[in-house]
Amino acid sequence: MAGRIKETSIQEVREKARLDDIVSQYVTLRRAGPGTFKGLCPFHDEKSPSFNVNPSRGFYKCFGCGEGGDVIDFVMKLDGLSFFEAVERLGDKVGVQVQREEGDDAPVRRGPGRGKLVEAHKVAAEFYAEQLLTPDAVVARQFLAEKGFDRDAALHFGVGFSPRGGEDLYRHLRARGFSDEEVVTAGLVAQGRSHYDRFRGRLMWPIRESGGDVIGFGARRLFDDDRIEAKYLNTSETPIYKKSHVLYGIDLARKEMARTREAVIVEGYTDVMACHLAGVTTAVATCGTAFGDDHAKVLRRFISDDQQLRGAVVFTFDGDAAGQAAALKAFKGDGNFTSQTYVAVEPDGLDPNDLRIKKGDEAVRELLANRVPLYEFVLRNVASKYDLDRADGRVDALREAAPLVASVRDESKKMGFTRDLARFLGVDPDEAAREVRRAAGRPAPSAAPPRREAVAPQQAPAAPRRPPMPHPREPRFAVERETLKLFVQHPVALGRTTGEITPEAFTHPLYRALWEIIAGLGGPGAGTGDAGWAQKLAAASSDPLVSRILAELAVEPIPSAKEPDSAYVLQYVVRLLELLDQRRIADVKSRLQRSDAAADPDAYNRLFAQLAALEQHRRGLRDLVAE
Repeated sequence: MAGRIKETSIQEVREKARLDDIVSQYVTLRRAGPGTFKGLCPFHDEKSPSFNVNPSRGFYKCFGCGEGGDVIDFVMKLDGLSFFEAVERLGDKVGVQVQREEGDDAPVRRGPGRGKLVEAHKVAAEFYAEQLLTPDAVVARQFLAEKGFDRDAALHFGVGFSPRGGEDLYRHLRARGFSDEEVVTAGLVAQGRSHYDRFRGRLMWPIRESGGDVIGFGARRLFDDDRIEAKYLNTSETPIYKKSHVLYGIDLARKEMARTREAVIVEGYTDVMACHLAGVTTAVATCGTAFGDDHAKVLRRFISDDQQLRGAVVFTFDGDAAGQAAALKAFKGDGNFTSQTYVAVEPDGLDPNDLRIKKGDEAVRELLANRVPLYEFVLRNVASKYDLDRADGRVDALREAAPLVASVRDESKKMGFTRDLARFLGVDPDEAAREVRRAAGRPAPSAAPPRREAVAPQQAPAAPRRPPMPHPREPRFAVERETLKLFVQHPVALGRTTGEITPEAFTHPLYRALWEIIAGLGGPGAGTGDAGWAQKLAAASSDPLVSRILAELAVEPIPSAKEPDSAYVLQYVVRLLELLDQRRIADVKSRLQRSDAAADPDAYNRLFAQLAALEQHRRGLRDLVAE
């Protein structure tokens, strides 16, 4: 009786199954030195590659989780096989006829082995592909033609047809030597009072793992009298098929993913086909489930998603509510990637397959090229639900968006998202940061203790919250401080230029309050030649904090080697107005991005005219300094 595998067969498998070739079917490897390669470990989740492969010695080792061994160990551990199953599988891959010893007991197996289940799927895929050419499959061929796929496309992706009879595949598999237990365990056949085909009268897509083995199927409804109303059916969970780990098209996309360090996630089988035929050969799709953490782990290994070499992950979603919900779920899993994440949404709501049909291959490529950051897409969707021209609308939008930003695990990303959220909504960055911290359940940094000049101790509980004193060297307010310092120490009339300064030009509340005092006394020109100008400003101030700012600015040195003249003051005034224009331009651009040119062209044109006028004004300011 056949028993254990002969040692000569095991050795031959080890020699012919190159470790780097086998590992590369699961992990993108990059040269790390003479004779060694490195990649992200498939046995645990990591951000920096610690999985090392030495093909010449035939061993791998992960210095992160400790896993290591030879090519047989790798296949055993990754695919959950016994030693004998791993040797047989590798033998099939490299063309080694595995031989067993005579007279030794064979190992006892519990249920069908992986090899038989994979072989059953291979036979089923060939059977379905042949059935697509039969007269009964005319509806299936018409469906493919309507979706823009010819016979060559069907062959390339292995698309097939499951006959409507109910037992056609079952009889075919039994004739090929498979047992009832094997075909049922594989998920190809179901068992009731008798055995019947799991898929009947449907268009069939073979779902392959990265190495090319068929492990499941996706099936599309074609006939109105199909008793199963679900448009798509997918293989149920089996020993070889786990939907949370499977990505349709990964076998075709993995090499290009490794080369470009990019992955495109679409929503359906036809979208994968459309993308690949249009030249976007990094496209994959989940199989009957939403994109999750385990899918992300699979992708990361192929795009080498580590902290040193970051790639790009692009999601495509429909523009409807379901698509926005999917984008929100993807954003919550953004921390799974160190690579940049993006979203590509077609303005008319077309998915990649419909886009290819209506506008051609180039339109599909443009869709992916015109992607936007995932976080921006999600946060703008939140913002779009509110009237951002109203203060309460901005507050409500901030409250809804803040928890999303707070959920981001990468602190550096969180800070960047917070700044951009403030820009999208038109709120103060500090206000946005406080709301994000509040949403995360962390208290904001304590404000500076009340200053004696501002509030008496017994009044503290009822006093309104005061803005903190600006630091003299705070970069954000440097131009504002220096301009006010000149207005206090060297007031000068600059004609219309100083007349253009409004309170909006000062972003810090205390600097704004001081400017309003200066403007109330006639502007900086009113202090020209007046030795008591600073005292007049102090007398006009009733706020102790503003008085303190004024006292500081009256004595701080001017960063100039000579006495400041009108030209020197003008440079600061122009820079102040330029910054104001920049903020106004950013606000108009944000409103333009939020507007719908097709729905309200007049409003869009007005905003565009405002933008052009602001840009022209900013250029005119620069000309003033150049003169």
